[in-house]
Amino acid sequence: MHSGKVMLKNVQGESLTVMLHDGKLWLVEAKGGKAAITVANVMQSNGVIHVIDTVLMPN
Repeated sequence: MHSGKVMLKNVQGESLTVMLHDGKLWLVEAKGGKAAITVANVMQSNGVIHVIDTVLMPN
C-alpha cells in the first residue's frame, strides 16, 4: 500500500507531488504552493486536462 502521494516532474524538471487529502486531490509544487484539482479528466481534442483552483508558478 502506498502513502497516497505520487511524486512527478513538471516540464522544467521540478518536483510536483499529487496527494489525496480530505477526499480531494492536491498538487503541491517544490516551493510549497498548493492547488486543488476541481475537475478531473476533461477530454480535449489533444489530450486530457485537469482543472485546478490556483495558478502554480515554476521557479
